[in-house]
Amino acid sequence: MSLSPIYLDYHATTPVDPRVAVAMRPWLGERFGNAASLHPLGDAARAAVLEARKAIAERLHCPHETIVFTSGATEANNLALKGVLQAAGRGAHLVTSAAEHRSVLDPARRLRREGFGVTIVPVDATGRVDPQQIADAIRPETRLVSVMLANNEVGTINPLAEIGEICRSRNVLLHCDAAQGAGKLPLELGASSIDLLTFTAHKLCGPQGIGALFVRKSEPAIPLLAQIDGGGHEHGLRSGTLPVALIAGFSEAVRIAVAERESELRRVGDLRDRLRMRLDDRLDSLTFHGH
Repeated sequence: MSLSPIYLDYHATTPVDPRVAVAMRPWLGERFGNAASLHPLGDAARAAVLEARKAIAERLHCPHETIVFTSGATEANNLALKGVLQAAGRGAHLVTSAAEHRSVLDPARRLRREGFGVTIVPVDATGRVDPQQIADAIRPETRLVSVMLANNEVGTINPLAEIGEICRSRNVLLHCDAAQGAGKLPLELGASSIDLLTFTAHKLCGPQGIGALFVRKSEPAIPLLAQIDGGGHEHGLRSGTLPVALIAGFSEAVRIAVAERESELRRVGDLRDRLRMRLDDRLDSLTFHGH
């Protein structure tokens, strides 16, 4: 008797929801235009991108102009960290935590090799960042603090509101890698203290290869140096032909995640409790990581 595998790696990637596939399908076939082209097929693609951008922004409670599409969370994190520090110039300082994803830690280490200041604060036994340690690490030349919303290994949720208040009081930008939290936790970006936020589709039953960086509208604008030069797409912050099908799928995945968030949290919580109960019955000891 063969057993079907049980997939327990949703923090790495998720299957594409059939409703997302339906939303993508027209843009993979007859509606194949380049969103930068000035003809009817291009016009239709451009309108679809704008509609998706607005739909995503509405569910994150932010202006649609603040959404910059990227190839995923890794690129968005690189744009946020390198973009802010390089725009500030040598001597600028970054604060981040030891529990961040490698798409934050590796760019931070590269920045350090390039002569920028980088402080990596430790976390507690659950992987949580202590706001006081962030406050202690900030110095006059600090330009950016980067702390994830929810940990990709153990699910610990960080106190972003407290950290945001500290950053605002010190006139320091706050970046949040929310790849694991967006769509699962409420995000009111317009009312938050987060200046830049990374999220991606494939953690939300959307397609791989598409993500975004939220860049808060401010006066003056947040200084952010583009990492990819080309046709000046995405407000000049991320050049490259927009993948219309992936963007349409991204928008639908965000819509579904927000609409079904409460029922999905209950469903997954029930699965977690059942798993824990059955493991407790069969194993002498269990170690739970995170909260």
